[in-house]
Amino acid sequence: MTEQGPIVIVGTGLAGYSLAREIRKQHKDVPIVMITADDGISYSKPMLSTGFTKGKDAEGLAQAATEAMAEQLNLKLRTYTTVTGIDTDNQRLLLGEESLSYRKLVLAWGADVIRLTLPGEGQERVFPINDLGDYRAFRKALKPGSRVAIMGAGLIGCEFANDLRNGGYEVDVIAPSDAVMPSLLPPAAANAVQTELEALGVSFHLETVVERIEPADTGLTLFLANGEKRQADLVISAVGLRPRTELARAAGIDTGRGIKVNRALETSAQNVYALGDCAEVDGHVLLYVLPLMACARALAKTLVGVRTDVSYGAMPVMIKTPCCPVAVCP
Repeated sequence: MTEQGPIVIVGTGLAGYSLAREIRKQHKDVPIVMITADDGISYSKPMLSTGFTKGKDAEGLAQAATEAMAEQLNLKLRTYTTVTGIDTDNQRLLLGEESLSYRKLVLAWGADVIRLTLPGEGQERVFPINDLGDYRAFRKALKPGSRVAIMGAGLIGCEFANDLRNGGYEVDVIAPSDAVMPSLLPPAAANAVQTELEALGVSFHLETVVERIEPADTGLTLFLANGEKRQADLVISAVGLRPRTELARAAGIDTGRGIKVNRALETSAQNVYALGDCAEVDGHVLLYVLPLMACARALAKTLVGVRTDVSYGAMPVMIKTPCCPVAVCP
């Protein structure tokens, strides 16, 4: 490979680190620089909803320190670094007042949680959990005997409900759908999961939403659209994810629901690729582990000179609700 700057990967989540590992399987010496806005600690995001079940806090869910990852993968890793733009014409990544030249650029910066703006004075006790830092903050706020309300009955909401009950916490799940995980499970499977979670002690409030959150004498009062009031100490917001597309769009890269790429993970800009939760691959945004891993394997080959389209096999999603284990192929 010609020396024209490093392969630059933006993001040190599962997508970024998986890609770096796959590149190293293909080429031991090609220069790699990873950029992250956080501390760069390696962890598995899907495991955040298993902490109580596995008896692990945030530190226990961390897999490797930043320095260890940089050494293991033979790369440079820049933490707490914010990407402010992409100059695709000159192949430079803008980092505030400085810039970094790239040979190939991979956007693996994930998705943001959808944040609800609700009336009331209780917003500071609403926790979206999208990374290890979010999970650490939630666990710090959680006290023995805390009551937790979860907004959203999708995959993440149900997994956290099961895990929190395993930790002995009182849990209410509030969602506008008439069933749990409606976009993922058929009715019979959804009913089975809900039934087992209820048997575990989870209270469901479906076909309604939280309209307002106010401080109470002890904790919070959640005012629901159906007229109910629920008491909680903390609230988890699990209403969905939105792929991060803003910087790509500002750079003139085609975006839709995510950053648009073909099956070779190529964006509309030369030498710029996207991977993971931020990517819309051939029209599909697949926010699951197995598609991500398949994309990482294919993209690694492309980045070292063997252009490869991703090929998906069977991609079961393992739903981490131990009270009712489910595997589904969406």
